[in-house]
Amino acid sequence: MYIQRKLEPQILLLAKEYPVITLVGPRQSGKTTLARHLFPDYSYINLEDPQTRTFATEDINGFFKSYGSHLILDEIQNVPTLLSKIQVIVDENEQEPAQFILTGSQELKVGDSIAQSLAGRTSLFTILPFSMAELTEAGIAIQTRDKQILHGFMPRVYQTKTLNTYDYYRNYIATYVEKDVKQITAIQDELVFHKFLTLLAGRVGNLLNYSSLSNDLGVAKKTIERWISLLKASHIIYLLQPWFPSRTSTIVKTPKLYFHDTGVVSVLLGIETENQMLRDPLRGNLFENMVVMEALKQRVNINRPENLYFFKNSNGLEVDLLFQDQRLLVPYEIKSSETFSKDQFTNIVKFRKTYPNYLDTEKSGGLIYAGNEACTFLGNSVTPFQNTAGLFLGTT
Repeated sequence: MYIQRKLEPQILLLAKEYPVITLVGPRQSGKTTLARHLFPDYSYINLEDPQTRTFATEDINGFFKSYGSHLILDEIQNVPTLLSKIQVIVDENEQEPAQFILTGSQELKVGDSIAQSLAGRTSLFTILPFSMAELTEAGIAIQTRDKQILHGFMPRVYQTKTLNTYDYYRNYIATYVEKDVKQITAIQDELVFHKFLTLLAGRVGNLLNYSSLSNDLGVAKKTIERWISLLKASHIIYLLQPWFPSRTSTIVKTPKLYFHDTGVVSVLLGIETENQMLRDPLRGNLFENMVVMEALKQRVNINRPENLYFFKNSNGLEVDLLFQDQRLLVPYEIKSSETFSKDQFTNIVKFRKTYPNYLDTEKSGGLIYAGNEACTFLGNSVTPFQNTAGLFLGTT
C-alpha cells in the first residue's frame, strides 16, 4: 500500500521550475518509493548496485548515453562524480524542468557535491519517516504512547504487516546506520562505535556533552565530534538548538540530542516490549523525542525552515519546545503522563513573564501529553500527542 506524503505537492510544483530535484533523508525513509511514485515514467537506476556503480564511475559518458535523460538516480552519494556531468547536461537543456531526480542518504557527501556542482539548479527536499498526519490520513490509527514509541515511523514497518518491529530496527542499525558511517570514515573499533550509539541513546532528550562522551568511551573529543557530525549527516540523530534572546545572555547554548526515529533509539536501549517501556526511566525522554520529531516533520513536510528550539537558563527555567512563527515564539511543554495538572505549566508561565515581548499573543502554546482529552486549561492548550497535526505549520 502506498502512503501519500505531505511533501508531494511541493515537489511537483518545484519540479516544473528546476532541472534537478534532490531528495535526502535517512535510509528506508521512503525516498525511492516517493520518487518512483511521482515520476513513474522515469528510468530508475540504483547506484547501490556494484555493476551499475562501476559503469557510472569508469565510463560516465557511456553511462548517460546508455540511459539518456529523465532518470531517477538512487543513492547518488555512491558516485558523486555524476553530478558534474549532470551540471553540463542540464545547462545544455536549461529550459527543460525535472531532467533528473536524485536521492541520497548521506547529506555530508551529497550536500558538498551539490553545493559545488548543482547550486541554483536543484531543489532540495528532506524526506523523513512517516508523520502522524500521514499515517492518520492513510487510515492508520496512531497507537498508544508506549506502543507507538516502540513501533516508530519507518515506512517498512507499516507496509509489511508480518514484520517484527524490534528485529527490523536491530537490523536497520547494523545494516544501515553503521554501514553509512563506514562508507564515510574508517572506524578503528566497531565495538566502541556501537557502544557510542548506545551511550547516545541513553542521553536522548538531554544536552549534548562531547566531553562526557569522550570520557565514558576513552575516545578523543575530536573523534566524538566527527561521529556526531556523521550521524547527523546520515539523518540518524537530530540536534535541537537552544533559543536565546542575545549573544551575551546566561542561557544554555548547547543543543539537545534526539533520534530521527524512536524505534531506533528504543532498540539501542534494549527496550522490546510495552511493559519494559512502562518501567524504563527514559520513557519520558523517548516520548519527548517522538513529539519533537513530529514537530520537525511538520516543518520539513511543507518545505519550510525548522524554526524549532528549546529553552534553558542557568536558573533552572526550561521549556521543552519553542516554535517560532514570524519571529514570535509559541512555548510547549511535553509530558508523557496521561493526565495534566497546574504544575505542568509552571515553566511556561515563568517563560511568558520573563520574555513577554518575544511571544505570539494569538497562540498561547501549552502542554502536549499522552492523554486523550483536548481542552484549554488556565489559558493553555492541552493537546494529546495524536492530535498535534497542524500545531507547527505556522505562517512562515
